[in-house]
Amino acid sequence: MGKSTLFNRLTESRKAIVDEIAGVTRDRHYGKAEWTGHEFILIDTGGYILGSDDIFEDEIRKQVTIAVEEADIILFCVDCEDGITPMDKDVASAIRRSKKPVFVVANKVDNNARISQTAEFHQLGLGDVYPLSAINGSGTGELLDEVVKHFKPEPVNAEEDGLPKFAIVGRPNVGKSSIINALLGIDRNIVTDIAGTTRDTINSRYKAFGHDVVLVDTAGLRRKTKVKEDLEFYSVMRTVRSIEDCDVCILMIDATQGFEGQDLNIFWLAHRNNKGIVILVNKWDLVENKTSNTPKEYEKIIRENTAPFVDYPIVFTSATEKTRILKAIETAQAVYTNRTKRIATRKLNDALLPIIEHTPPPANKGKYIKIKYITQMPLAYPAFAFFCNLPQYIKDPYKRFLENKMREQFDFNGNPITIFFRKK
Repeated sequence: MGKSTLFNRLTESRKAIVDEIAGVTRDRHYGKAEWTGHEFILIDTGGYILGSDDIFEDEIRKQVTIAVEEADIILFCVDCEDGITPMDKDVASAIRRSKKPVFVVANKVDNNARISQTAEFHQLGLGDVYPLSAINGSGTGELLDEVVKHFKPEPVNAEEDGLPKFAIVGRPNVGKSSIINALLGIDRNIVTDIAGTTRDTINSRYKAFGHDVVLVDTAGLRRKTKVKEDLEFYSVMRTVRSIEDCDVCILMIDATQGFEGQDLNIFWLAHRNNKGIVILVNKWDLVENKTSNTPKEYEKIIRENTAPFVDYPIVFTSATEKTRILKAIETAQAVYTNRTKRIATRKLNDALLPIIEHTPPPANKGKYIKIKYITQMPLAYPAFAFFCNLPQYIKDPYKRFLENKMREQFDFNGNPITIFFRKK
C-alpha cells in the first residue's frame, strides 16, 4: 500500500526498501523529517498481515503493535485501489484503542477520479481521510500541515534548562550506568552483567566539585543484525535522540574488547551531529600486562580508526574502581567550553589571513581564489564562514588545511569544525 514509498517521500531519502511485493518491509526503519520548521522522527513499520503462514508475519504484527504504543501520532496507510479490506478493519480496531491521534492516509490517489473513492474509508471510524500519492507527492503537504498541529512541545525541566548535557553512549555492557552511579554515589541506574539492562534514557543532575551538568545514561547501541528484541529498536531510537539533543557525547568503550566497528558508528553519529566528543576507555583495570606505553598504543589505534578527525581527548577509567571518573567529567566540561567559545572576528582574521596569504587555495582552471574575510557563525557548535571570490572552486584538501590551521591557532579539542565558503 506504499508505506515505504511515503516514508522515503517524507524523509527525502531512499532508506526504506520499496518493492511491488507486499510485505517487503520486515523491519522498522527510521528517518528524520522536517515540515514548516518542525523536525520529527518517522518510523516505517512492517506490514500488518493477518492469516498469513509467513514465518515473519507474527513478528511483524508484534512490531506494529509496539510501534503504535511508542508513537505520538499514527499514520494509517490504506490503499485506494483495494478499498477497505478485512485487515484494515482489524488494524483500525487496534489503533482506535490506542487513543493516539490517527491520520488515515489513502494512498495511490493519482487522479481526481480516485478522490471520491476515498470516502469509504470514513467507515473505519478514525476521523478524516487524507488522499495522497506517495509516488508523486501530491497531497503530502496538506497531510503534514495537519500532522504538525498535533505536536506537543518537549517537556523542559526548569532546573536542568540551560545546563550542559553530557550523553554517556556506547555498546551494551561497557559500564555506562556504573560510571554514573559512581559519580552520583547512589545506585540510580540498574547495573547487571546482562547487556541491555538500560532501555530508556535516564537524566541525572551532577552537581559537585564545581560542576553542574546533566548526565544522560542511554541504552547501548548494537549492530543492526543483533537487534532482535522488539523493544530494542526503540531503545536505539531513544539513544539516537539523546545524541542529537546533547552537547557532548562521552563514548565509552570496553578496554578488554578494543575499539570495534559499532564504536566507530557511534563516533561518526556524534560527529555528524556536530557534538563534542570524549572517548572513555573503561575497565582499564582489567587489562593485563599494562606498561607505560600501553595507553599510547591504545590511543594510536583509536585515532587511526577515526582519522581524519583525531583532535579529541581519550581518558582511561575504571567505573568499578572509581579511577579517573572525575577526570572524565572535567574533560567533558573542557570540550563543552571549547564547543561554546566565541572568537572575535578581528582575532580570527589577524590569525588566519596571513596563513592563507602565504598558502592560498590552488588555482582552478586558471582562476585564482582569494579569501578576503572570516567570521564565526551564530551556531551552537564551532562553525565559520570564509568569504571569497570563487567559493565553488575550493576543494576538500584545502578545507582540511584550513581546519588544521584553526586548530593550531585556537583550542577546539573534542569538537568537529564546520567551514562554509561564501561568495563575497
